[in-house]
Amino acid sequence: MERNSSAPAIFDRGLLRRRLARATTRGAPDFLMARAADDLADRLAGIKRPFPRSLDLCTPSAHFAEIVAASGRPPPLRAGRFYEPGVDLVVEEEALPFAAEAFDLIVSGFALQWVDDLPGALAQARRMLAPDGLFLACFPGGASLIELRAAFAQAEDEICGGASPRVSPFVDLRDLGGLLQRAGFALPVTDVDSFTLRYDSMFALCAELRAMGAANVLTQRSRKPLRRAVLLRAAEIYANRFSDADGRVRATMELVWLSGWAPHESQQKPLEPGSAQMRLADALKPRESGGAS
Repeated sequence: MERNSSAPAIFDRGLLRRRLARATTRGAPDFLMARAADDLADRLAGIKRPFPRSLDLCTPSAHFAEIVAASGRPPPLRAGRFYEPGVDLVVEEEALPFAAEAFDLIVSGFALQWVDDLPGALAQARRMLAPDGLFLACFPGGASLIELRAAFAQAEDEICGGASPRVSPFVDLRDLGGLLQRAGFALPVTDVDSFTLRYDSMFALCAELRAMGAANVLTQRSRKPLRRAVLLRAAEIYANRFSDADGRVRATMELVWLSGWAPHESQQKPLEPGSAQMRLADALKPRESGGAS
Protein backbone atom coordinates (compact mmCIF):
# COMPACT_ATOMS: atom_id res chain seq x y z
CA MET A 1 0.00 0.00 0.00
CA GLU A 2 1.30 3.47 -0.85
CA ARG A 3 1.55 6.28 1.64
CA ASN A 4 -1.13 8.97 1.36
CA SER A 5 0.79 11.58 -0.64
CA SER A 6 -1.82 14.25 0.11
CA ALA A 7 -0.99 14.23 3.84
CA PRO A 8 1.47 16.99 4.77
CA ALA A 9 4.94 15.81 5.78
CA ILE A 10 5.01 16.83 9.44
CA PHE A 11 7.95 14.69 10.52
CA ASP A 12 11.38 14.10 8.99
CA ARG A 13 11.12 10.33 8.79
CA GLY A 14 14.76 9.70 7.85
CA LEU A 15 16.00 11.76 10.80
CA LEU A 16 13.53 10.00 13.10
CA ARG A 17 14.79 6.55 12.09
CA ARG A 18 18.43 7.53 12.53
CA ARG A 19 17.80 8.98 15.99
CA LEU A 20 15.72 6.04 17.18
CA ALA A 21 18.31 3.57 15.87
CA ARG A 22 21.10 5.45 17.65
CA ALA A 23 19.08 5.61 20.86
CA THR A 24 18.41 1.87 20.71
CA THR A 25 22.09 1.10 20.13
CA ARG A 26 23.11 3.24 23.10
CA GLY A 27 20.46 1.85 25.44
CA ALA A 28 17.66 4.44 25.54
CA PRO A 29 15.91 5.08 28.87
CA ASP A 30 12.89 2.78 28.90
CA PHE A 31 10.91 3.75 32.01
CA LEU A 32 8.02 5.17 29.96
CA MET A 33 7.90 2.08 27.78
CA ALA A 34 8.00 -0.16 30.85
CA ARG A 35 5.08 1.74 32.38
CA ALA A 36 3.06 1.37 29.19
CA ALA A 37 3.97 -2.32 28.94
CA ASP A 38 2.66 -2.95 32.47
CA ASP A 39 -0.59 -1.27 31.46
CA LEU A 40 -0.79 -3.40 28.31
CA ALA A 41 -0.37 -6.53 30.44
CA ASP A 42 -3.32 -5.51 32.61
CA ARG A 43 -5.47 -4.83 29.55
CA LEU A 44 -4.68 -8.17 27.89
CA ALA A 45 -5.22 -10.04 31.16
CA GLY A 46 -8.85 -8.98 31.14
CA ILE A 47 -9.51 -10.34 27.63
CA LYS A 48 -10.10 -14.08 27.24
CA ARG A 49 -9.21 -14.43 23.56
CA PRO A 50 -6.34 -16.49 22.11
CA PHE A 51 -5.31 -13.97 19.39
CA PRO A 52 -3.25 -16.55 17.44
CA ARG A 53 -2.00 -14.00 14.87
CA SER A 54 -0.67 -10.75 16.30
CA LEU A 55 1.42 -7.80 15.15
CA ASP A 56 3.58 -5.39 17.13
CA LEU A 57 3.41 -2.25 15.01
CA CYS A 58 6.63 -0.19 15.19
CA THR A 59 7.05 -0.23 18.97
CA PRO A 60 10.69 0.93 19.33
CA SER A 61 11.63 -1.88 21.74
CA ALA A 62 10.64 -5.45 22.55
CA HIS A 63 8.50 -4.46 25.59
CA PHE A 64 5.07 -4.87 23.96
CA ALA A 65 6.00 -8.06 22.10
CA GLU A 66 7.26 -9.61 25.34
CA ILE A 67 4.00 -8.73 27.11
CA VAL A 68 1.91 -10.40 24.40
CA ALA A 69 4.04 -13.55 24.64
CA ALA A 70 3.95 -13.49 28.45
CA SER A 71 0.14 -13.42 28.32
CA GLY A 72 0.22 -16.99 26.98
CA ARG A 73 -0.43 -16.02 23.37
CA PRO A 74 1.89 -16.68 20.42
CA PRO A 75 4.67 -14.07 20.11
CA PRO A 76 3.69 -11.32 17.68
CA LEU A 77 5.32 -10.49 14.40
CA ARG A 78 7.46 -7.43 15.10
CA ALA A 79 7.34 -4.73 12.41
CA GLY A 80 9.83 -1.93 13.01
CA ARG A 81 11.08 1.29 11.50
CA PHE A 82 14.64 -0.07 11.36
CA TYR A 83 16.43 -3.37 11.85
CA GLU A 84 17.33 -4.33 15.42
CA PRO A 85 17.48 -7.69 17.19
CA GLY A 86 14.00 -9.19 17.28
CA VAL A 87 12.50 -7.12 14.46
CA ASP A 88 11.05 -9.38 11.77
CA LEU A 89 10.26 -6.80 9.11
CA VAL A 90 11.10 -3.14 8.47
CA VAL A 91 8.06 -1.18 7.34
CA GLU A 92 6.80 2.30 6.63
CA GLU A 93 4.00 2.59 9.17
CA GLU A 94 1.88 4.69 6.82
CA ALA A 95 2.22 2.20 3.94
CA LEU A 96 1.98 -1.21 5.55
CA PRO A 97 2.48 -4.31 3.37
CA PHE A 98 0.06 -6.65 5.18
CA ALA A 99 -3.05 -8.23 3.71
CA ALA A 100 -6.57 -7.48 4.89
CA GLU A 101 -7.67 -9.51 7.93
CA ALA A 102 -4.11 -10.77 8.47
CA PHE A 103 -4.10 -10.37 12.28
CA ASP A 104 -6.29 -11.00 15.29
CA LEU A 105 -4.43 -8.52 17.52
CA ILE A 106 -2.39 -5.41 16.75
CA VAL A 107 -0.46 -3.61 19.49
CA SER A 108 1.59 -0.45 19.10
CA GLY A 109 3.56 1.54 21.65
CA PHE A 110 5.15 4.98 21.24
CA ALA A 111 4.91 4.93 17.45
CA LEU A 112 1.75 6.63 16.22
CA GLN A 113 2.73 10.04 17.62
CA TRP A 114 5.17 10.26 14.71
CA VAL A 115 2.86 9.49 11.78
CA ASP A 116 1.87 12.27 9.39
CA ASP A 117 -1.53 10.74 8.60
CA LEU A 118 -2.96 9.30 11.82
CA PRO A 119 -6.47 8.71 10.38
CA GLY A 120 -4.91 6.79 7.52
CA ALA A 121 -2.71 4.73 9.85
CA LEU A 122 -5.74 3.79 11.95
CA ALA A 123 -7.70 2.85 8.84
CA GLN A 124 -4.87 0.54 7.77
CA ALA A 125 -4.81 -1.10 11.21
CA ARG A 126 -8.56 -1.67 10.98
CA ARG A 127 -8.19 -3.20 7.50
CA MET A 128 -5.53 -5.62 8.73
CA LEU A 129 -7.68 -6.97 11.57
CA ALA A 130 -9.82 -10.07 11.17
CA PRO A 131 -13.44 -9.78 12.35
CA ASP A 132 -13.52 -9.43 16.14
CA GLY A 133 -9.81 -8.58 16.16
CA LEU A 134 -8.45 -6.06 18.66
CA PHE A 135 -6.31 -2.95 18.21
CA LEU A 136 -4.43 -1.52 21.24
CA ALA A 137 -2.11 1.47 20.96
CA CYS A 138 -0.39 3.84 23.36
CA PHE A 139 1.50 7.06 22.68
CA PRO A 140 2.11 10.51 24.24
CA GLY A 141 -0.88 12.81 24.03
CA GLY A 142 -2.13 16.36 24.37
CA ALA A 143 -0.55 17.88 27.44
CA SER A 144 2.76 16.00 27.28
CA LEU A 145 5.76 18.32 27.77
CA ILE A 146 3.49 21.37 27.88
CA GLU A 147 5.96 23.12 30.20
CA LEU A 148 8.85 22.66 27.77
CA ARG A 149 6.80 23.99 24.88
CA ALA A 150 5.75 27.05 26.89
CA ALA A 151 9.29 27.85 28.05
CA PHE A 152 10.80 27.66 24.57
CA ALA A 153 7.96 29.62 22.98
CA GLN A 154 8.27 32.47 25.50
CA ALA A 155 12.07 32.57 25.31
CA GLU A 156 12.18 32.69 21.50
CA ASP A 157 9.42 35.28 21.37
CA GLU A 158 11.29 37.52 23.78
CA ILE A 159 14.71 37.20 22.15
CA CYS A 160 13.97 36.48 18.49
CA GLY A 161 10.59 38.14 18.07
CA GLY A 162 8.86 34.87 17.21
CA ALA A 163 8.89 31.17 18.00
CA SER A 164 9.70 28.15 15.86
CA PRO A 165 8.40 24.65 16.71
CA ARG A 166 10.72 22.94 19.20
CA VAL A 167 8.49 20.12 20.51
CA SER A 168 6.37 17.76 18.42
CA PRO A 169 2.59 18.30 18.53
CA PHE A 170 0.55 15.67 20.34
CA VAL A 171 -3.01 14.57 19.57
CA ASP A 172 -5.69 15.55 22.07
CA LEU A 173 -7.54 12.68 23.72
CA ARG A 174 -10.89 14.24 22.80
CA ASP A 175 -10.16 13.77 19.09
CA LEU A 176 -9.11 10.14 19.22
CA GLY A 177 -12.49 8.48 19.78
CA GLY A 178 -13.80 10.12 16.62
CA LEU A 179 -10.73 8.99 14.68
CA LEU A 180 -11.29 5.39 15.77
CA GLN A 181 -14.92 5.53 14.66
CA ARG A 182 -13.93 7.15 11.38
CA ALA A 183 -11.46 4.30 10.78
CA GLY A 184 -14.29 1.77 11.19
CA PHE A 185 -13.54 0.36 14.64
CA ALA A 186 -16.37 -0.97 16.77
CA LEU A 187 -16.57 -0.35 20.53
CA PRO A 188 -13.88 2.37 20.48
CA VAL A 189 -12.41 3.37 23.85
CA THR A 190 -9.85 6.03 24.73
CA ASP A 191 -8.33 6.81 28.10
CA VAL A 192 -5.26 8.55 29.49
CA ASP A 193 -2.57 7.90 32.07
CA SER A 194 -1.43 11.33 33.30
CA PHE A 195 1.55 11.79 35.59
CA THR A 196 4.35 14.23 36.37
CA LEU A 197 8.07 13.62 35.96
CA ARG A 198 10.67 15.68 37.84
CA TYR A 199 14.17 16.70 36.81
CA ASP A 200 17.05 18.69 38.23
CA SER A 201 16.67 21.20 35.39
CA MET A 202 15.29 21.71 31.90
CA PHE A 203 18.69 20.64 30.58
CA ALA A 204 18.33 17.24 32.28
CA LEU A 205 14.91 16.77 30.66
CA CYS A 206 16.23 17.69 27.22
CA ALA A 207 19.17 15.31 27.63
CA GLU A 208 16.80 12.45 28.43
CA LEU A 209 14.61 13.23 25.41
CA ARG A 210 17.69 13.12 23.18
CA ALA A 211 18.74 9.81 24.74
CA MET A 212 15.30 8.41 23.87
CA GLY A 213 15.62 9.59 20.26
CA ALA A 214 12.69 11.92 20.92
CA ALA A 215 14.28 15.27 20.10
CA ASN A 216 12.77 17.59 17.49
CA VAL A 217 12.18 15.85 14.12
CA LEU A 218 9.61 18.28 12.69
CA THR A 219 10.12 19.10 9.03
CA GLN A 220 9.38 22.76 9.85
CA ARG A 221 12.00 22.92 12.60
CA SER A 222 14.51 25.73 12.37
CA ARG A 223 17.78 24.64 10.73
CA LYS A 224 19.68 27.41 12.51
CA PRO A 225 21.59 26.46 15.67
CA LEU A 226 19.64 27.33 18.78
CA ARG A 227 21.03 30.53 20.21
CA ARG A 228 22.64 30.15 23.61
CA ALA A 229 20.67 33.12 24.90
CA VAL A 230 17.38 31.43 23.95
CA LEU A 231 18.38 28.18 25.62
CA LEU A 232 19.42 29.89 28.85
CA ARG A 233 16.31 32.06 28.91
CA ALA A 234 14.08 29.01 28.33
CA ALA A 235 15.74 27.23 31.25
CA GLU A 236 15.20 30.31 33.42
CA ILE A 237 11.52 30.52 32.46
CA TYR A 238 11.09 26.82 33.06
CA ALA A 239 12.63 27.06 36.53
CA ASN A 240 10.58 30.13 37.46
CA ARG A 241 7.23 28.82 36.26
CA PHE A 242 7.40 25.05 36.68
CA SER A 243 9.62 24.22 39.68
CA ASP A 244 8.79 22.76 43.08
CA ALA A 245 9.95 23.98 46.46
CA ASP A 246 13.09 21.81 46.27
CA GLY A 247 14.13 23.46 42.99
CA ARG A 248 13.41 20.49 40.75
CA VAL A 249 11.28 21.14 37.66
CA ARG A 250 8.11 19.34 36.56
CA ALA A 251 7.35 17.76 33.21
CA THR A 252 3.80 16.65 32.44
CA MET A 253 3.35 13.35 30.61
CA GLU A 254 0.15 11.91 29.18
CA LEU A 255 0.02 8.40 27.78
CA VAL A 256 -3.14 8.04 25.74
CA TRP A 257 -4.57 4.60 25.03
CA LEU A 258 -6.72 3.64 22.06
CA SER A 259 -8.62 0.42 21.70
CA GLY A 260 -11.08 -0.74 19.10
CA TRP A 261 -12.42 -3.95 17.63
CA ALA A 262 -12.94 -5.03 14.07
CA PRO A 263 -16.74 -5.35 13.75
CA HIS A 264 -18.28 -8.78 14.27
CA GLU A 265 -21.88 -9.93 14.60
CA SER A 266 -21.26 -11.28 18.11
CA GLN A 267 -20.37 -7.87 19.52
CA GLN A 268 -22.65 -5.81 21.72
CA LYS A 269 -24.83 -3.48 19.68
CA PRO A 270 -26.46 -0.22 20.75
CA LEU A 271 -30.21 -0.36 21.19
CA GLU A 272 -32.31 0.55 18.19
CA PRO A 273 -34.23 3.85 18.54
CA GLY A 274 -37.62 3.18 20.14
CA SER A 275 -36.68 -0.24 21.50
CA ALA A 276 -36.45 0.79 25.17
CA GLN A 277 -38.90 -0.96 27.51
CA MET A 278 -39.49 2.14 29.68
CA ARG A 279 -40.14 5.74 28.74
CA LEU A 280 -37.53 8.24 29.95
CA ALA A 281 -40.25 10.34 31.58
CA ASP A 282 -41.38 7.33 33.63
CA ALA A 283 -37.83 6.52 34.66
CA LEU A 284 -37.33 10.05 35.97
CA LYS A 285 -40.50 10.07 38.12
CA PRO A 286 -39.83 9.91 41.88
CA ARG A 287 -40.65 6.55 43.44
CA GLU A 288 -43.51 6.40 45.97
CA SER A 289 -42.32 5.40 49.41
CA GLY A 290 -43.77 2.19 50.82
CA GLY A 291 -44.49 1.04 54.39
CA ALA A 292 -47.21 1.74 56.95
CA SER A 293 -48.34 5.30 57.47
